[in-house]
Amino acid sequence: MRIACPFCGERELGEFTYLGDAAPKRPMAFAADGAEQPEAQDLFFDYVYLRDNVAGDMTERWYHGGGCRSWLTVTRNTTTHEIKAVHAAPGAGAQKRTKAGATS
Repeated sequence: MRIACPFCGERELGEFTYLGDAAPKRPMAFAADGAEQPEAQDLFFDYVYLRDNVAGDMTERWYHGGGCRSWLTVTRNTTTHEIKAVHAAPGAGAQKRTKAGATS
């Protein structure tokens, strides 16, 4: 399998590390007023350990450790391994690049 990194181009799978499903959102441990959420422990357990095993298209997080060291959001079919889309993960990777020695 090859992944087309938006910064480095198409690369071998060995350069990437799979994180998992990109859909789960981290639960809030505290309410807006600073009080601890009574169900926070159960919500965190579900967030960390309970994941769906999707057969079909899934949005995943991948880390390009063997290249630009950016986090990527990959849409992949888990049955055929066909990659449908690859984007930089929002706020978690390489930013706009400048030429070496240039100042921005």
